[in-house]
Amino acid sequence: MREFLATTLMAAMTFAPLTNASAAEPNAAPAKPAVKTRAVHVPTATPIQHIVVIFDENNSFDHYFGTYPNATNPQNEPPFTALPGTPTVNGIQGLLTNLNPNLNPANGSGATNPFRLDRSQAATADQDHDYTPEQMAFDVGLMDLFPLNTGTAGPPPSGGGIVDTTGLVMGYYDGNTVTALWNYAQYFALNDNTYGVDFGPSTVGAINLVSGQTNGVINNIRGTGAVIADGNGGLTLIGDSDPNNDMCSTTSGENLSMSGQNIGNLLDNAGLSWGWFQGGFDLTITNPNGTTGCNRSHTSTITGVTEKDYIPHHAGFQYYASTANWQHTRPTSPLTVGQPGDPGNHNYDVHDFFDAINAGNFPAVNFIKPFGYQNAHPGYSDPLDEQTFVVDTINFLMQTTYWPSTLVVITYDDSDGWYDHQLGPIINTSQTTADALTGAGQCGIVTPPLAGVDGAHAQGRCGYGPRLPLLVISPYARQNQVDHTLLDQASIIHFIEDNWLNGQRIGIGSYDAINNSIASMLQVQPNSCFRYLLLNDETGEITGKGCAAP
Repeated sequence: MREFLATTLMAAMTFAPLTNASAAEPNAAPAKPAVKTRAVHVPTATPIQHIVVIFDENNSFDHYFGTYPNATNPQNEPPFTALPGTPTVNGIQGLLTNLNPNLNPANGSGATNPFRLDRSQAATADQDHDYTPEQMAFDVGLMDLFPLNTGTAGPPPSGGGIVDTTGLVMGYYDGNTVTALWNYAQYFALNDNTYGVDFGPSTVGAINLVSGQTNGVINNIRGTGAVIADGNGGLTLIGDSDPNNDMCSTTSGENLSMSGQNIGNLLDNAGLSWGWFQGGFDLTITNPNGTTGCNRSHTSTITGVTEKDYIPHHAGFQYYASTANWQHTRPTSPLTVGQPGDPGNHNYDVHDFFDAINAGNFPAVNFIKPFGYQNAHPGYSDPLDEQTFVVDTINFLMQTTYWPSTLVVITYDDSDGWYDHQLGPIINTSQTTADALTGAGQCGIVTPPLAGVDGAHAQGRCGYGPRLPLLVISPYARQNQVDHTLLDQASIIHFIEDNWLNGQRIGIGSYDAINNSIASMLQVQPNSCFRYLLLNDETGEITGKGCAAP
């Protein structure tokens, strides 16, 4: 059966060409990708031979999907109408929209019900998403102090009223702005019960994605704001800090490294191909605006902000000496990208992902971090720039012969502090000066189940944190499904371990040992065909759809 599926999955397919492709840049996805194939089959537990994790920034579930599948559909915005039978989500429609706990007078001028942000308001201020303020916003599970603790107004000039107050944190988008994501949810699978492993910002999320373990900080220099004592003489990561030794890291702010294992170590031990592909990592390129090296940048036409392409504290594998490429060494060729022994040591630029596939080399496991201006981080990015990157990437993949054996996952590193009404289970407690969920110095009261890297319970890992979006896009994704399985960021590596590594786990203290896999969003056989959905990268609207029969 496995050999039959492998042969079937690699059958060539022909699709309609992309429409409305973005203008080409040296680091952009090509508009009409090649369909070369170099079939290298690795034994897997499912027919999926390739996983692509698009790891975006800073959005809570309610901020993007709180009213799914019902969109307002005003004039001059891309329309969205749900397919018949579309399931609802655990969202904010009804009482939570009209009589919300965040009307609490303690929120001052920011006290408000949730409100819709239209497409013209795609650019917003960055909200507070640090470990302690997020816990304080949750207010012992009442979920009613977001404007007070994580809200940030603006940016000016804005629309006046509540968006000019800390109440902005209560704003949400619908299918007229995050149109592509809602369309992907229609034809593939969305989970409404996924959480950040811990409270806290981007680096915490990046480390949890690759290891499920934020304990084990070593070589912490020039600051202590990103760490907390773990109660055993060690340190746990709770904030943002650049990786030590990365030539693009800050030389004046806090830097640190991580001990312990990550999923890359397990893949290396098994001799499997994998890569982390991050915008701006190739320092040899000169951008159209003349920037190069660590200072490569783009200016968003949506936000008007110029942001560096490569942001070191988003690069999860750079914190571990065993999986780092601190000098940004280039691969030998597109054919060696992701392969064992390549000088890039599995860390590459986004363009290397497309170059490798066009050369017939598609690594088994792929993590993609967009360029700064396209990563969705409020303050310098936005959902419309994010949409362009996501759609171009998925359109590219759907037009290759690899699509029948590919799984794409879209998820986020943290919530940015945006309002979400759902308190996740606190399955790992912490009692430090940074904790505040259930009282001063306290986050949960249940006996903790998880250890740190030395085997003892590690403080500073309170979770689950805020609820996050997670979508699965593949011919093997369940169609138009809202999955309610309890998941976290490390549920992705749980699936990787099950599919490629016979269920091997990272080790002591990683969430991969106790969480669920994203496999609940998949079906063993495709739904009678290999589904594809091509979208317009500007509007998110459907430009082509169908299936290719086996």
